[in-house]
Amino acid sequence: MNTKKSTDVRAADEVFEKVPSVDRKVVTEMLKDELAGLNKKIIVLDDDPTGVQTVHNISVYTDWSVDSMGQGFAEQNAMFFILTNSRGFTAAETEKAHKEIAENALEAAKKHGKDFLIISRGDSTLRGHYPLETEVLKETIEGASDIQFDGEVIVPFFKEGGRFTVDNIHYVQQEDQLVPAGETEFAKDRTFGYTKSHLGEWAEEKSNGRFKAKNAVYISLESLRALEIDKIAGQLLEVKDFNKVIVNAIDYVDIEIFAIALIRALKAGKHFMFRSAAALTKVIGGVSDRGLLAREELVKEESGNGGLIIVGSHVKKTTEQLEELKKCSFIEFIEFNVHLVVDPVQFKAEKERVIEACEDLIRSGKTVAVYTRRERMDLGEGKKEEELLLSVKISDAVTSIVQTLKVRPSYIVAKGGITSSDIGTKGLKVKRATVAGQIMPGIPVWFTGEESKFPGISYIIFPGNVGTKTALKETVEMLEQ
Repeated sequence: MNTKKSTDVRAADEVFEKVPSVDRKVVTEMLKDELAGLNKKIIVLDDDPTGVQTVHNISVYTDWSVDSMGQGFAEQNAMFFILTNSRGFTAAETEKAHKEIAENALEAAKKHGKDFLIISRGDSTLRGHYPLETEVLKETIEGASDIQFDGEVIVPFFKEGGRFTVDNIHYVQQEDQLVPAGETEFAKDRTFGYTKSHLGEWAEEKSNGRFKAKNAVYISLESLRALEIDKIAGQLLEVKDFNKVIVNAIDYVDIEIFAIALIRALKAGKHFMFRSAAALTKVIGGVSDRGLLAREELVKEESGNGGLIIVGSHVKKTTEQLEELKKCSFIEFIEFNVHLVVDPVQFKAEKERVIEACEDLIRSGKTVAVYTRRERMDLGEGKKEEELLLSVKISDAVTSIVQTLKVRPSYIVAKGGITSSDIGTKGLKVKRATVAGQIMPGIPVWFTGEESKFPGISYIIFPGNVGTKTALKETVEMLEQ
């Protein structure tokens, strides 16, 4: 186990230059052969809608009913996504949902006579209900089938967002530096905080010591780049007792090499649970590369109506991007004072003010950006659950902007995971969407289904923690060309 001091900030170029290159063509062919024989449906549980940020032409279902699961199993695609939105849930709600998901997946799999893999897609900066989600899935599936999970694969690598794992330490790239995840603002999250950047130690911390860093299996960059596939498969075959498998990666090729060894271990009868960011899903789902979406693919009807941008996330990056967006003179900005949530009468009046302004402006051809007040609401120590419940009320109010809108915007952009999930499911009433692709690296677009409030509209899901300072501004400028 590597014991490099996890607080070390490293120069990105120096780290990347030390990693040997590998013949990508050889890897691609090997992976293609292994995927052809996998023959398992891949179910990705997405704790907010941003997990589709690496894929295209893939279905997203916004509920986990047996019917929706069955539709996913019936598709020709090897993979489908279920949007759980569990990052906005309490622990009790998360446990209930994941028990239902596991039971329904087993039922759908039985009906369709097909094996499956479940990937729990979580945040690339390590926030979310972990290990609760994967442990509930494990226990439920094991209790209702003959499947016994040998281990859990942890892969938070996400190149498009600048998230890399090197020497078992997970890093967030900031400008030209790699900052250990435990030293970033994400680690200080009031609900999902942590202190460790070494992923074995992180899993030990999050499991309250039940899984030890020393018992984890570490897949090194050196081994991956040397194409030691038999060795890596051998490491996976030795995993037992639901111990953790930590995968180092700085590029997609590392995930591809790992996937070759992984599939061989799966074919040999091993069972794994997965906690990953978005990169693994693209690779294991066999999703091809495609270019970024163009404006003509996204704005199909020139209605003359303005677009709608809703900014809910409070991470530093979002606030910086909002400040850049404010330089756009063609946008009307409306601040939504969500701190009034503690006074129901005032909050209702504030919500009605925002909705009325949006309606009038969009109808007149103006693009509107609604943003929640930037200061975080802080109820004090020991109030995590209360804060989460208030944040749900705020999200419901933000969602109601789309819910009550009578005029169809030319497009909708939602900034932040929980915000975009609620707008998609409650505001737009999407049951099934198709992931069109990405408008910028790591920024996905849904085409909404026929059942939705605005069928076929381009819904741009902009993660709170992704993109340069100018990425949001550049995205909207492209849509407005």
